[in-house]
Amino acid sequence: MLFRFRPVRLAPVLVALCAVVLAVAAPAAAQDEPTGTSFINPFPPGDVYNLVIVGDDLADGLLGGAREVFQRDARVSVRQAPLPMNGLMRPSYHNLIVQVEEDLKAAAPQIAVLMMGSWDRVSVRDASGRRHRVGSDGWRAEYTARVDRLLKLLRRYNVAVYWAGLPPARRYDFNEDVQMMNNILRERAYLNGAKYIDVYAAFATESGGYSAYGPDVTGKNRLLRSGDGVYFTWEGNRKLAYFVDREVRRDLAQAQADRAIPLDGGEAEQAKINPDAVKFQDPKSGASGDGNETADASKARQAQAADGAGEQKADTSRINLRIVSEEKGTEEVVTVELVRPAIPASVIALVTRRESADRLSQIGEAVLDQIPGGLTVMSTVALAAAPGTPGAARRRLAPSQAPYFRVLFKGERLTPQPGRADDTSWPRPEPPPAAAYLNEDPVETGATTAAEVAEPAAKAKSTRRR
Repeated sequence: MLFRFRPVRLAPVLVALCAVVLAVAAPAAAQDEPTGTSFINPFPPGDVYNLVIVGDDLADGLLGGAREVFQRDARVSVRQAPLPMNGLMRPSYHNLIVQVEEDLKAAAPQIAVLMMGSWDRVSVRDASGRRHRVGSDGWRAEYTARVDRLLKLLRRYNVAVYWAGLPPARRYDFNEDVQMMNNILRERAYLNGAKYIDVYAAFATESGGYSAYGPDVTGKNRLLRSGDGVYFTWEGNRKLAYFVDREVRRDLAQAQADRAIPLDGGEAEQAKINPDAVKFQDPKSGASGDGNETADASKARQAQAADGAGEQKADTSRINLRIVSEEKGTEEVVTVELVRPAIPASVIALVTRRESADRLSQIGEAVLDQIPGGLTVMSTVALAAAPGTPGAARRRLAPSQAPYFRVLFKGERLTPQPGRADDTSWPRPEPPPAAAYLNEDPVETGATTAAEVAEPAAKAKSTRRR
């Protein structure tokens, strides 16, 4: 049998295979790559974010709720008046876009919240002069193009954009167009790097219909919509601003976390940037760093550390805290001095001593609590009692072993004492002998002793015999 080999050019085949592999691996690598960047700029000018509201009459009501929500936040400054944008499908749209760009240059915002659409249910004429009715394919294409133009304008000025969707409308035909516009806004916001805030379900009934009443921010049933079935009341605008505030504050927290950037570079570069940084010694290098420590000195140092011996000298250190000034609204650095008093060696040995079989030690519990600012407060609680005092053994219990803590916090059930109300053991214990004479009701007979109860009973028996 003869075999014939035909030469094949492998270069085109290998190139094609590599192209396919790279095309498949590139999206996966892009998805797995962590961005680590916040939606809002972490470093605004003056550490204050300028927030503007852009839109029509719906934006006017949203502005009132936003000013109330952010009035106590020194990080956010809300512009007093909204940037006018009375709809995307109006004939004056192109002039309004130019005016919005000029207002952006003057206001220089870092955050923009958009809400509009109450005047967009009108037919529109495209660039060719052809008119399209509401909801048609041509109308949708023109609406999409105008939304993209506005979003790209805001993103060009490095503004974090939040677009609040439209709420349910009272008229059925209007409500169908509202849902259609919300779908377009959600899609275009995602594709243009903005965030879409869906408020439709928050103001709708359980079946998705329109309702003028609903729960406010406190949970009470209030009138949220105005009489025209389009706009909001004051309580409705506050609820609308709540959903905007929730999204913005989440991104502000992420931006604040991104501000903590670690120093990069070698020790020489870090020394130039932060010369006052605390120098930490490598544990592997030893205490002295010269490697000349003898074995006896090492054993003595270890024994001293184990016993907790050694006197702590008085020391004063300084830490820098970043706080936001309520008056200026800017971030300031405040230096706080921490004074550490001198502690005798005997106290250190008492605190740091370990339990052993021949030595009793005080039982204590560490209590932890989280406070604002990402800080944790820790304290040790110990119940001291002198030996021989009444209840000393009970007071020497750890706080976590106290009966109230076990019942109220841990939810445990204590072991009932015999004869107590919560004792469900069987058989029940015999009643005490002192109660055996109470054969008659002491309330009816007036008897208080066993003899007084027994005398009427004996007379009654003798009468029945006669």
